[in-house]
Amino acid sequence: MGWLKRFGLISALIIFAGMITPSRAPAKTLPELRTNQQYIEKISKKTDLRIDDLENVFDFVFGSLLDTVKVYPTENYYYFSFYQGGIKFAGNLRLDAFDRDKGILHFAYFNAFTRWNEETTNKYKSLSAKDGVIIKKLAGLSYRITYKNKSVIFQLNDLSALVPPATMTRKDEEYIGPVYDESGLQFFLVYNSAAKVFHFILNDLAPVPEQFSVSRSSADIVIGSRTGFAFYRDKLLDRKILVGVYEGNSMVNNYFDGPFDQLPDNFIKTNRLQKALIDQSPELAGTIDRFGNTDKKGENRVLIAPYMYYQYESDLVVFSQCASAAKSDAVSYYACFRAENLVPEEQR
Repeated sequence: MGWLKRFGLISALIIFAGMITPSRAPAKTLPELRTNQQYIEKISKKTDLRIDDLENVFDFVFGSLLDTVKVYPTENYYYFSFYQGGIKFAGNLRLDAFDRDKGILHFAYFNAFTRWNEETTNKYKSLSAKDGVIIKKLAGLSYRITYKNKSVIFQLNDLSALVPPATMTRKDEEYIGPVYDESGLQFFLVYNSAAKVFHFILNDLAPVPEQFSVSRSSADIVIGSRTGFAFYRDKLLDRKILVGVYEGNSMVNNYFDGPFDQLPDNFIKTNRLQKALIDQSPELAGTIDRFGNTDKKGENRVLIAPYMYYQYESDLVVFSQCASAAKSDAVSYYACFRAENLVPEEQR
């Protein structure tokens, strides 16, 4: 009996142990592997797409979308790209804050820019119900677009609750709104009324998908390895001010051409941007709307790009020279970060 009891107890323990599921290690998150084989097969693929037929291309792009997409950039561009005939094409679908509630979807595509070739394809059209494109606002920044037998929900980026901490702005600065750039970096757009300058301040409270290295020309400046964005480390506040965008990126119109085209349109509920632009440039009074548009169609707007388009890292040293010369004068110091105010030392 004792042996049977012990055997029964052992059996029970074995059965009980079998019921316990061992804890699994959490799944690892790994990068996406891309190969040259994939690239060559992609550019060599023969397709039936008619690249000069805008409706045919729109059919292809819209038909390729998931049922729900997230639009990160704050000027509401949903960017895409594809290869056709060995050529890379790029483009965007845009729900512009200016006219999306009027049922307008902007669609554009073009062969990707290069420094060694001319543009061969550049197509654009504003699409609406007369083109079979139906836009319905669902709630807040959520829109459903229906075309033919397909509907796609576009979730625009809701950053309405995002404000910089008090330690990141000055009393003479007004917060205009959040900027989410297509590069993946985020900014706070502020206007310094004393120095008459806009600043794109890096939002490093959010994830920053970038690695920075200190500039060889100035210890005050760090440069992004991926984006080429150059930031001045503010000596008066704990923040980084965008001071440079690599000129080559601007010339080919890629994701790293600077945040001038990603203003916080969804969050400009008052005329604060309009007032700031007029404060900086009084001649704009009576000529711009609250978005800074200079026409009634929303096709042209005032450029906000206080940073420098630099060719060489050494070009950026003028910011450090100006900031050092300003010493304790905060107005002169912050005026240094409007690139057009600066003159290279050899030209003075």
